[in-house]
Amino acid sequence: MDITKRINQTVLNIKPSGIRRFFNIVSEMENVISLGIGEPDFVTPWHICDAGIYSLEKGITCYTANAGLLELRREICRYLSRRFGLTYDPATQVVVTVGGSEAIDLAVRTLVRPGDEVVIPEPCFVCYDAIVRLAGGVPVAVPTDMEHDFALTPEALEAAISDKTRLVILSYPNNPTGAVMGREELEQIAEVIRRHDLMVISDEIYAELTYTEEGHVSVATLPDMYERTVVVNGFSKTYAMTGWRMGYATGHPEIVAAMTKIHQFAIMSAPTQSQYAAIEALRSGDADIERMKAEYDARRRLITEGLIDAGLTCYVPRGAFYVFPCIHATGMSSEEFCEKLLHEKRVAVVPGDAFGACGEGFVRLSYAASVENITEALRRIKEFVAEHKK
Repeated sequence: MDITKRINQTVLNIKPSGIRRFFNIVSEMENVISLGIGEPDFVTPWHICDAGIYSLEKGITCYTANAGLLELRREICRYLSRRFGLTYDPATQVVVTVGGSEAIDLAVRTLVRPGDEVVIPEPCFVCYDAIVRLAGGVPVAVPTDMEHDFALTPEALEAAISDKTRLVILSYPNNPTGAVMGREELEQIAEVIRRHDLMVISDEIYAELTYTEEGHVSVATLPDMYERTVVVNGFSKTYAMTGWRMGYATGHPEIVAAMTKIHQFAIMSAPTQSQYAAIEALRSGDADIERMKAEYDARRRLITEGLIDAGLTCYVPRGAFYVFPCIHATGMSSEEFCEKLLHEKRVAVVPGDAFGACGEGFVRLSYAASVENITEALRRIKEFVAEHKK
């Protein structure tokens, strides 16, 4: 029996994550400094852990409402209002999900019909293309570049739109580039979106890690963008809660109701103890956000300066915890650079083309690592570039 014939062809055609491939290689090697995985090196703050533990001690181990605890949804709405000026009804406009990735999946499956085109600025997080394909949609990649600070331009967006375009996925602050889009840039994009009557999924998982003076601006706060935008966010990056698997989405009540319907049949509800931990994070975690952000900001400056000193062209990231240097000076492809760096210097980074074809010639480094590891990794990278520079 040929089992592959029994598997959905769409699934077979999707390439595995380039990030996870390098992670698997690193897991089998010793003495490797990994700057590959986008995971905070901080431990979840104890008061947040304690809230999750206490819920278990009290025997609260049952399912919650499909959309999540109402108490949590209320806290999410209060948080979004005070931090980003977004106003939602906790009863009808919030669904709590198993991480931000599930929220993206629910939003795409709710908004995309078979054959619909979805505009995705690249380089970008690896899941968007795959999720669109699994929903029967057609991903349309729009390359961004260092010349424009890896931001989506209105001209590039306009050129990508056809009569089949239904949705635009925005991801700022951006993984892998660290790019952000301020209010003025977003307003230009919003004008194109409104003119073509498109919907938006705005992945704002790194919103709190924005290092500009203006701070994070959600596209949903712009005129006539509120109802056409689903905002995705979560707790993994902001509160160092990756393993708790907590995310959420907000939007128009009818869209959220449809997303909750899919969530109901596929997942039932997000982990109960994680929801109680999330409540505590939102109520008492602002100081944790500022503490971790300050640490990331210091590392951001350290790693950017170190890469430039090593002879690599480097866009200075303004958000998230990634840097995306150009490696053209070495004459190597992204894949070759990463494999040689790993085996010769025991430093793990991710090939830029894992985030889209326009990422070729770049690599992604995460500075969600200790200063000690970053400093040593930079020393090894400088040595490596000197040995291989053309």
